[in-house]
Amino acid sequence: MAESFLRLAVAAAFSMLLTACASSPDTYFADDLASPSKSDTDRQARLGNEDDSSPMQCVPYARAHSGITIFGDAWTWWQKAAGKFTRSPTPVLGSVMVLAGYAGPNRAHLAVVSAMDTEREIRVDHANWFNDGSILTDDPVVDVSADNDWSSVKVWNPRTNAWGLKIYAVEGFIGPGPGGDVVAMLAGSPASS
Repeated sequence: MAESFLRLAVAAAFSMLLTACASSPDTYFADDLASPSKSDTDRQARLGNEDDSSPMQCVPYARAHSGITIFGDAWTWWQKAAGKFTRSPTPVLGSVMVLAGYAGPNRAHLAVVSAMDTEREIRVDHANWFNDGSILTDDPVVDVSADNDWSSVKVWNPRTNAWGLKIYAVEGFIGPGPGGDVVAMLAGSPASS
């Protein structure tokens, strides 16, 4: 019992130190965080720099690992992608997830979708999640939105070996490849009429 309390206290203290991200709504369903086919040991991300000599930011990392040639701050990517790259509300392998309001209104975070585990869980590769320039690969992300629409997610924290405490708003997924908005394309398709 004391060990569980100590573990919880350490996790809570550690999460307070990680103030790099702003949270969105604090409502989610605990059942949504567990997939019956996954155990926490299956959710291991790899932490470490590709080149241990220099820290990396999320924008150049996402650009280099996705092939999406957008420049500028992460919070500008969603708008800059309009008409140049496919934009979708749901993840696609190789797309860039844009977390809006990451640490304030003009802050966002970018991560490249590296695997599609289930309808509600993906893996991403990203840099500077902990504000230390480190790179995370195969980091699990779970959709915790009430409507199962990928508008809100939680990110696995490999340092605590548990889901992060914050919920992040997802602006959408960019790419891969050129195109328009998937939602706009679907709205104009004959099947949607």
